[in-house]
Amino acid sequence: MNIASQAAREARLLGLLFLIFGAWSASGCASKGTGEAPEPTPPPKLLSAYGLFQGNGASQEPAEGVIPYDLNTPLFSDYALKYRFVKLPKGTSAQYHDQEAFEFPVGTVIAKTFAYPIDARDPAKGQRLIETRILKHEAAGWVGLPYIWNDQQTEATLAVAGATRNLAWIDEAGQERPVDNYIIPNSNQCKGCHKTDGQRNLPIGPKARHLNRDFVYHSPAGASTENQLAHWRRIGALTGAPEPNAAPRLAVWNDPATGSLDQRARAWLEVNCAHCHNPQGPARNSGLDLQVTQQDPYRWGVGKPPVAAGRGSAGGRFDIVPGKPDESILALRIASLETDVMMPELGKRLVHREGVELVREWIASLPPAGNTP
Repeated sequence: MNIASQAAREARLLGLLFLIFGAWSASGCASKGTGEAPEPTPPPKLLSAYGLFQGNGASQEPAEGVIPYDLNTPLFSDYALKYRFVKLPKGTSAQYHDQEAFEFPVGTVIAKTFAYPIDARDPAKGQRLIETRILKHEAAGWVGLPYIWNDQQTEATLAVAGATRNLAWIDEAGQERPVDNYIIPNSNQCKGCHKTDGQRNLPIGPKARHLNRDFVYHSPAGASTENQLAHWRRIGALTGAPEPNAAPRLAVWNDPATGSLDQRARAWLEVNCAHCHNPQGPARNSGLDLQVTQQDPYRWGVGKPPVAAGRGSAGGRFDIVPGKPDESILALRIASLETDVMMPELGKRLVHREGVELVREWIASLPPAGNTP
């Protein structure tokens, strides 16, 4: 795509975004106490306008009032490094929920930056920032916006049309790892993961079971380690939260000290699949519910025939065949890069080999249907 056509496409999508804001405003999302529809807010063209980072953002060091965070088991994104931040409007806080995503006030900005190391064996060589995805809570709802970092790593620019990049990095074994056509999603594609009930966009990561872990916080006084739920509560960013030992906690997919094989595999499936495969998600018609809170093995896929036919079934008869990962559609699809077969369907250019091995080991360990724990 040439520069002119790319610019025209971005202009059309930006116009569509404004129309969507206007439609939301006109559909009953009235300003509190006035009865008037809220005015749509044009998104900033430059990431720096959000005030998320100190300096030019190259170091991903949060500005004052911006909270960095991490997840117990993160979404796999073609082996990219990810940095997560939340910025609440001054004087506000999020509301704790035991199972669902926290409820954030209007004006909240959630940011996730994707990067690759130059050489994973030597962090001193630095990294390349690729994109920062923004979820902003407007009066009309959550809006997803992609920003692409420039080659100088000094600024990121709004790219509502998305983009692709050919990337490469050196992994821990010293091998060059290419990522051909790495996908930066367009604004509309954000709904592919974040849409709930067929209507609303909602955050995915900020849930108690994902955040219930220690994090190293840096300040002028030095580094300190604190549980994230306790930290958010202590600084007034979260109300209604219990003590961390009374809150749910997801296992870390690759750390046996945090959970059993069953707990770690299901944690991986929740984070990578359950944002779509749940009763309110975009893939609810599949009948699969891959949330860790689902206790019915049939709803995970054990002995369950697929809804999809043809390539969507990957040639299998059941989503999960206990003891037989080679015959399980779920295992076949997460290991595939073929169009109409691979899962997830969006934003995937590489297979998470270690995650696939974990899920296959879990399926191989399952007893026959009817006796699955």
